[in-house]
Amino acid sequence: MMILGQDTDMHNGDMADTERRDAGRAGFGDRAGGDRRIEDESGLGALVGYRLKQVQAALRSRIDAVLRPLGLTTPQYACLELLGRSPGASGAELARGAFVSRQTMNVVLRSLQDQGLVAHSRRMGGGRAQPLELTSQGDELWRRAAQRVAGVEALMVSRLSDEQGRDLHRALTACAEALEGSCAEHA
Repeated sequence: MMILGQDTDMHNGDMADTERRDAGRAGFGDRAGGDRRIEDESGLGALVGYRLKQVQAALRSRIDAVLRPLGLTTPQYACLELLGRSPGASGAELARGAFVSRQTMNVVLRSLQDQGLVAHSRRMGGGRAQPLELTSQGDELWRRAAQRVAGVEALMVSRLSDEQGRDLHRALTACAEALEGSCAEHA
């Protein structure tokens, strides 16, 4: 399962409209009339970061579309996914795992708690952190949503062989590690 990076300033966690608008400007969307694409005109398509953003925008749009009928946003799903895999995580741990600020995660958690999907764990946490867990309703919704998101991810890699998929995963992991290590070295 893939957890998507989120904009840390979006409290509702709904960046889909912004990303679709930006993607359209950048020539990602299908356009009638044969408009030339920015990526072709300026050679942006050759940049790995540009392609990553293109894939991320398309992936986010597809995930938003499959989650919408379930009444979930992508950040809410990311929170359910993280708690489903790591029961007892704190809000701060969830924020780090979902690539959002603590404030954004607090808004997401409040919404999920109000819907009866997430609750504070009966287990004691370490320090001030309050462990969280899925309710039975949250667990059921997470599993339904996870199947839909897995379908989107399968579509994303459907044109790759199994070997290419593994190579892509290894390459993206190496890229992330290089950038994270670079940030730590320059801090």
